[in-house]
Amino acid sequence: MAEKNLDIIPLYEWGMFTEPKPSVVAGPCSAETEEQVMETAKGLKDMGINVFRAGIWKPRTHPGCFEGIGVEGLKWFQRVKKEYGLKVSTEVASEKHVYECLKYGVDLLWLGARTTANPFLVQEIADALKGTDIPVLVKNPVNADLDLWIGALERLNRAGVKKLGVIHRGFSTFDKIKYRNDPQWQIAIELRSRYPELPFFVDPSHMGGNKDYIHEISQRSLDLGFEGLMIESHCNPSAAWSDAKQQLVPEELSDLLYNKLIVRDVDSDSPEWKENIDQLRAKIDVIDENLLYALGSRMKISRQIGEYKRDNNIAIIQASRWDSLLCKVVEKGKEYGLTENFLNDVFNAIHEASVEIQNEIISKQK
Repeated sequence: MAEKNLDIIPLYEWGMFTEPKPSVVAGPCSAETEEQVMETAKGLKDMGINVFRAGIWKPRTHPGCFEGIGVEGLKWFQRVKKEYGLKVSTEVASEKHVYECLKYGVDLLWLGARTTANPFLVQEIADALKGTDIPVLVKNPVNADLDLWIGALERLNRAGVKKLGVIHRGFSTFDKIKYRNDPQWQIAIELRSRYPELPFFVDPSHMGGNKDYIHEISQRSLDLGFEGLMIESHCNPSAAWSDAKQQLVPEELSDLLYNKLIVRDVDSDSPEWKENIDQLRAKIDVIDENLLYALGSRMKISRQIGEYKRDNNIAIIQASRWDSLLCKVVEKGKEYGLTENFLNDVFNAIHEASVEIQNEIISKQK
């Protein structure tokens, strides 16, 4: 199904972010005490942050864990706005949360990964937001489902939410990786390709799960051209009531933003740049055309193999043959600087298409 354009108000017209990039939302994982909120907000204000974040309601896997301070924390938000002039933001997961946030003047909302994965909750929140002008960011769903992410955006946009953006925080995985969540950058890139007008934030705190990874993830997101970062910052991370390992003190965040990160330009007006990039892209176009020709030729042979298997009553899949071929491809690919993950993705997709062609041929025999 073809995507419909989203009716989006540009990020820099929201009244809370200014160019140049990156736009930053920062604050503790959770609002814990009034003192903690105010001390952290002051530290962030002093370093030039405009938008303060803190979890008021915390979705936790097991009961009995700290599940957020609740509405009391929204009163602390009002102090942050009054005393430091910061915009305030928090996560909502129900209609009730939305109404409470609107009542206390919260400036920006976001939907968490678990909420995005539930269309019923997304629709409930969208209905509660009708007639409002509050910006909303949507985190990717827990599982790597691009359509589910897009569906949440569509529900909110149809309810009249035009100050709309996304947060990429990675996807849950059972694989052993160094990060807390699997970045799967290709999904974020695909979303950006489909909706280039959509403001795009990355959450390196939740993606990495450890403050040691915040720099590299943040830089990767800026290298890809994404506009913003949502980073957790706490006045005393070691004493945090949730996600202590992934939070920076404001001074560490300041060093990251102003001394370590390199912000890339989206484009350049330099004639030399344009000439050189056009030449390189022309080379890519030729290679892509050759790839298409090669893939077409391969599928023709797959069709012949399917016919031969049909005529000799042979099963479509020979697992040992494919495993052997893939091992050879991965080994050969190293000579060309190609990673194993990349080759597995590409050749498994080719194999699936080949199997589908052969299946169609054999199915016609029935």
